Amino acid sequence: MMELFVFIVAAAMVLGGAIGVIVSKHPVHAALSLILTLFGVAVLFVAQEANFLAAVQVIVYAGAIVVLFLFVIMLLGVDNAENLRIEPFKIQRPLAAFVSVAVFGLVVTAVFVARNANTAAKGNGLEVLGDDGAPIHDGNIKALARDLFSDHVLAFELTSVLLVIAVVGTVLLARKPRKADLQEAGS
Repeated sequence: MMELFVFIVAAAMVLGGAIGVIVSKHPVHAALSLILTLFGVAVLFVAQEANFLAAVQVIVYAGAIVVLFLFVIMLLGVDNAENLRIEPFKIQRPLAAFVSVAVFGLVVTAVFVARNANTAAKGNGLEVLGDDGAPIHDGNIKALARDLFSDHVLAFELTSVLLVIAVVGTVLLARKPRKADLQEAGS
């Protein structure tokens, strides 16, 4: 039952964030909606016990890539000056406070439940052990690293070069010409 609840909440996060990216008129709001989508995907990874992929999802995509998007958005100067005293939604601040308190309460509850479950499992000898008697660790990280840096190393490096070229191109396109450049072009 809990798995269904987690799936429904994560799916709502993904769909809500994706719709927010599409319908948002302000590019910064679209980037924040993209972060919501990426966090929803990370929750789905955790639900499937792919913890490494969830961490990579949050660190690389929600962290680095979206920060890169925001940097480019700010570099292009598409931000608008808005009056912060006018609230478009009157319920926005109380709802944000309620959701913040609720999420904090869920995190504290999850920490205590996990700590008690972990203590009970170790006390009862319920640890999963391999053939050699050592605890079994997740071998997916080694397999992913071996696959990424052997078979797909060219695609990995080309992707990083493509991102660097995109940022340099954006900087060049967003750069405003200096007065000296305009005078040289006019003569």
